[in-house]
Amino acid sequence: MARLNTFPVSFKVAGRSIIIVGGDDEALAKARLAVKTSARVLIFADVFEADFSALDVTLVSRRLEARDLADAALLFVADHGLEGARALELARQAGVPANEVDVPENCDFFTPAIVDRAPISIAISSEGAAPVLARLVRARIEAMFSPRLGALAGLAGAMRDKVAELISDGTARRRYYEALVTSPAVDAALVSGQGEAEAHRLLDAHAKAGQGAGVVWLIGAGPGAEDLLTLRAQRLLQEADVIVHDQLVPPAVVEMGRRDADRISVGKAKGHHSFSQAQINTLIVRLAREGKKVARLKSGDPMVFGRAGEEIAALRKAGIDYAIVPGVTAALAAAADTATPVTLRKVSSGFVFATAHGADNTDLAHWASLARSGLTLGLYMGKSIAGQVASDLMAHGVAATVPVGIVVNAGRADKALYAGTIGALAAGEIAFADGPAIIFIGHAVAAGDWAQAEAIAPEHFRVA
Repeated sequence: MARLNTFPVSFKVAGRSIIIVGGDDEALAKARLAVKTSARVLIFADVFEADFSALDVTLVSRRLEARDLADAALLFVADHGLEGARALELARQAGVPANEVDVPENCDFFTPAIVDRAPISIAISSEGAAPVLARLVRARIEAMFSPRLGALAGLAGAMRDKVAELISDGTARRRYYEALVTSPAVDAALVSGQGEAEAHRLLDAHAKAGQGAGVVWLIGAGPGAEDLLTLRAQRLLQEADVIVHDQLVPPAVVEMGRRDADRISVGKAKGHHSFSQAQINTLIVRLAREGKKVARLKSGDPMVFGRAGEEIAALRKAGIDYAIVPGVTAALAAAADTATPVTLRKVSSGFVFATAHGADNTDLAHWASLARSGLTLGLYMGKSIAGQVASDLMAHGVAATVPVGIVVNAGRADKALYAGTIGALAAGEIAFADGPAIIFIGHAVAAGDWAQAEAIAPEHFRVA
């Protein structure tokens, strides 16, 4: 995973000065940014080519001296000549962070693209590598937020003492603030000047309710890529007090939760179960009874081979509220990875999800009959049993020439593809990678894009 070369912070400038060296358009651009703060803005130059008259700044018609940096918080250098180099050296001697405009190697800090909803600010930085991209991201974020976001933040700040007085529990206080900043009624009241009154009404309701009951959200994390997570899943991860996650959920997805949320790994991998299913059931019930919002984060979709049914039964028995948030299951991610139409007119009229682990002869006979009828099979299993399952399916009448496609780590950057026939798979002519695998069996598989796939056998199937 790539690491940041800068640490994103908000720099305190109140009561101090921001100094800009240079009098051209580059200096003007930085001045427009600096005057958004409460700092004094001083601009040093021999000649002022740009028009600074519309800005609350002080123009100083001389070179920068060391004494000018006594109360400086930040220095911007828009002069790329000798005076600019001298200003940078003075700043370093004084310990003042400096930024030479558009010269990343001479920058102690970078100016991000900023979404300004004072006192809320959102900064988007590319560490100087792609400022145009940062501005485009800012434009998208600007479109997402109400122009009253700053007023809402101010209202939340004004309520702090009253909230602390009426609600002693930290979790309950956080829930009040979450309700406050997401309430359409409060947002509408801000327009009419009744925001504070509406905020107090909401506070009274929360104070009477107390800590309240907890809830469990069974959330599908998808196959692993963060951008395949649903918007609802992202929102609930940000609301959760505790994230209870499986071993297959990537750390990057878990990190999408609140920074202060507790994180509990209940990972179950082949041959190693850190938590039994009964222990997981007990855990999520206990956490919810403590009044917590619990995100039960499962790989793929919670309702597809995720044992969600057992957890739902435990929650129902305990009288705990719950909700299901669907995710992209691995078989559908594998179909997307390979452009495989698992249902195809005149070829396959249906698609069957199944897991081969623990399958008995009756299951295999049923799958074989489905495959013979033209349906596509999507089998969740690893390579340790793949050959035997293929042999068993052939023994139940599936032709050796039926196409097979395998995707390991579906939906991820490190996915691996394999293609061939069920006969080749049964013969052991395969060496596919370790990892969660989806094995497609059926004539529709041949219509997919398997050009980058490794061959299960020397002879690939041909695309129909």
